Amino acid sequence: MNLIKKNYGWVLVVILASLPLLILSSMVSISVIEGTLKLTLIENQAASNSDTLEMLYHITGEFAIRWMTAVLTCTPFFILFGVTNLYVRQAMGIATAVWSLLHFIIFIWAAGMLETFTQFNYIAGFIAVLILIPLLFTSNRKSMKMLKKNWKKLQSFSYVAIFLTLVHVAILEKTWTIYATIVGVGFIIRIPFIKEKFIRLRTNKNNSN
Repeated sequence: MNLIKKNYGWVLVVILASLPLLILSSMVSISVIEGTLKLTLIENQAASNSDTLEMLYHITGEFAIRWMTAVLTCTPFFILFGVTNLYVRQAMGIATAVWSLLHFIIFIWAAGMLETFTQFNYIAGFIAVLILIPLLFTSNRKSMKMLKKNWKKLQSFSYVAIFLTLVHVAILEKTWTIYATIVGVGFIIRIPFIKEKFIRLRTNKNNSN
């Protein structure tokens, strides 16, 4: 119980990231036939005219970019409010990578691996997933201790991943502007003189209280 109390933020992220899997599970039937695991799509689960595979692709993609955007708002949030938690941020990063991998796997299921290299936006998304894989496996305390200063350098590649993801989404649909705006505002807040001004205002306010 004490472990949960100490890591309640991490636990909350895990719960929030896992809940949408319940929606996905209602669209897939899992069975074992002669010792072989078989996945079967359940059609007519969506309210729209989209088929189940298309809905799975859309849902996983949406949650992937949402979590990625959330990760990149952690630093601006700290600048504005002075609240930060590295392990919560790591949990968000893991959620981003897992949902991105699910999205990519479903794309391969629907279109095949070779389709990945037929369009620029697919290639951008594919490279973003490749970048997220090492970030996924190093988002833990053991890797931080082992990599030391190189850990932050490796994690900085997440900026490349979000840029490629925005390119990927921008070509596919219009909702990219929402995520681009949030990420853009976050990067403006990170600009040194703006960052220092916000931190100074926050510090002065805290001291006055």
